[in-house]
Amino acid sequence: MRAEETPRDLVGSLERGLGVMEILAAHPAGLTLTETAEKAGLTRAGARRFLLTLAATGYATQTGRLFTLSPRLLSVAHTWLQGTSLWGFAEPIMRRTAAELQESCSATILSGEDVVYVARVAGPRIVSLELHVGAHLPAYCTAMGRVLLSDLPEPELETFLARARIRPNTVKTVTDRGKLAEIIAGARAAGYCAVDEELEIGLRSLAVPVRDRSGRLVAAINVSTQSARHSVEEMEREFLPRLRKAAASIEDFFVVQ
Repeated sequence: MRAEETPRDLVGSLERGLGVMEILAAHPAGLTLTETAEKAGLTRAGARRFLLTLAATGYATQTGRLFTLSPRLLSVAHTWLQGTSLWGFAEPIMRRTAAELQESCSATILSGEDVVYVARVAGPRIVSLELHVGAHLPAYCTAMGRVLLSDLPEPELETFLARARIRPNTVKTVTDRGKLAEIIAGARAAGYCAVDEELEIGLRSLAVPVRDRSGRLVAAINVSTQSARHSVEEMEREFLPRLRKAAASIEDFFVVQ
């Protein structure tokens, strides 16, 4: 609280409501009313009012007993991200990477069960997916999603995989939750993830993490290509070093802030 502020200037209910939103954001797989109340230090009745208000205004969704943040936040995030200095700084780096590799380069964050695009530079070649800042894709079957999920504590990842809506987008999509856990663990150990036609036939992607100065994973960046142009092995050999260099350059921004 700044010196000129007093408790009478602050809206306590708004502060608690924002706290509930932050708690839901930290648990993308969703929380029950009881879990939310416990984590927020609220009574069940108080937590219920905040959750129902968020749901009624479209900022949260309720599925059975679980509450999660909704895509409506994307419109707010989109406006903020358009002006935030990080992605304004990152875009030239991503643009250079896209030009060097002649493919698209994107950045996402994790939101609920999805990855949300916060920056994107289209490549010179056409890919079938129409993506833009604010677009979202399922995290479980995308390279950036698996990189982002690899930073979750094990209990949260287990909860995510247990509750996530997982379906076969293509014949190659991994839907076995145990296998997904192994793949995500592998991405954590390797520091990158490649996905081969699991989201869409003909589409391959390679992603690496972007971390802040404390080492916390804040985003993932990727390069996508058509399977006819590059094999996964070629992407790992030719794309991975450049993508890691781009991530390191973006991470440098956190050091100089």
